[in-house]
Amino acid sequence: MSVTDLNVVARALVAPGKGILAADESSPTIKKRFDSISAESTEGSRRSYREMLFTTPDACRHISGVILFDETLRQSTRDGTPFPDYLSSQGMIPGIKVDKGAKALPNFMGEKVTEGLDGLNDRPAEYRDLGAKFAKWRAVIDIGDGIPTDFCILANAHALARYAALCQEAGLVPIVEPEDLMDGDHDIVLCEEVTNTV
Repeated sequence: MSVTDLNVVARALVAPGKGILAADESSPTIKKRFDSISAESTEGSRRSYREMLFTTPDACRHISGVILFDETLRQSTRDGTPFPDYLSSQGMIPGIKVDKGAKALPNFMGEKVTEGLDGLNDRPAEYRDLGAKFAKWRAVIDIGDGIPTDFCILANAHALARYAALCQEAGLVPIVEPEDLMDGDHDIVLCEEVTNTV
C-alpha cells in the first residue's frame, strides 16, 4: 500500500460523525463479559456475538472501522464470508489489534510496558493479507506517586514507534494509542502534565 493509500484509509477512519468500534477483546476478556451474563465463551459463541455486532442494520452510518482480535480476523459470517470482507462490503474498515497487552515493567514498581514486538516483523503482512487495513497498539501509562518515570515513557514510546514503522512498511495504517489511566487519586493537573509529557 502506498503512502497515498495509507492516507486514504487514515482519513476514512476519522470521517466526521463516525467512530471506531473496538471489538478486539482477547479471549480471557470476552470470557469475563460472557460470564457476567452466564453465557459460555466458546469460539462459536464469540463468533456469533461479533457477527451480531457487525451485521447490525445501518452500523456503517456510524462506524468507520472495526478493530478485531486475531481470532475474529480469521472468522466468517454464518454464510462463510470472512469478517474482514463482510465489514469492507458494508463500508467499515477492518483493523487488527497487534499488541499482546501491558505487562509489569521489570524493576519499575507499578509501571507497565506493552508487549508484542516479538514476531511483529511478519504479522502485519499476514494481517494485511487477511484483509486488515489498519492496526492498533495500546500503551498503558499509570499515573501516581513518582510515576510514570521517564524510562517507562521511553520504553513505551520506543515500542509504539517500532510498531508504527513495521505496520506502515507492511501497508497497514497504525493507530498509536498511549493511554494515560485516569484511575488513582491524582488530580487533573498531574493528569494534564503527564499527558503533555507522553
